[in-house]
Amino acid sequence: MADYFEQTVVQQIIPNADMTPLERLLLSLIFECERDGDGCYFFAEQSPSTMIFVTRAELEAVLASSPDVASAAHLHVTEQLACVDADALEIDLDLSGTSWEFFFQDIVKRSKTLAYVSVVAAFTCSKMRPDGFGGMAVLITRDAIVGKSTSDLLEDFLAEAGLGGGEAPETETPDSAIVPPASA
Repeated sequence: MADYFEQTVVQQIIPNADMTPLERLLLSLIFECERDGDGCYFFAEQSPSTMIFVTRAELEAVLASSPDVASAAHLHVTEQLACVDADALEIDLDLSGTSWEFFFQDIVKRSKTLAYVSVVAAFTCSKMRPDGFGGMAVLITRDAIVGKSTSDLLEDFLAEAGLGGGEAPETETPDSAIVPPASA
């Protein structure tokens, strides 16, 4: 069995002042987090998490202290919390229906210091499989989230070279392409 990894690095230190308590909690559970001065450095040594676990008390506390009720994080969490049994002390948050990119975009929208957040990732695999390697880069601004994978880049290169269909371009006729043998 092959194990796939998506090692990810958020290139900017995200200022604590720019994150709501809810965003800080979610991002520190999606990614690994190291404090860096007055901010956080987010990264994933294996892959960003799409399923996170948090106590109801902790979640309710950060929701109550997070002023941006229109943020992607707030909307997604309150929607999921409404579906959870009221007696549940631990909450499993499924983040596969949203994306951490939206959380960072909300942070950039509010930030006085960040014009963008850039994220790079390496796709690797424990076995040498053709679909197991590559990478991506994502640029998150207040107005857009754009990204390209290495597969996207290869498609662009093929299109630029006129090889977009996957077949070799038509060249010379077989007779004219014959190269005479080198003289000995």
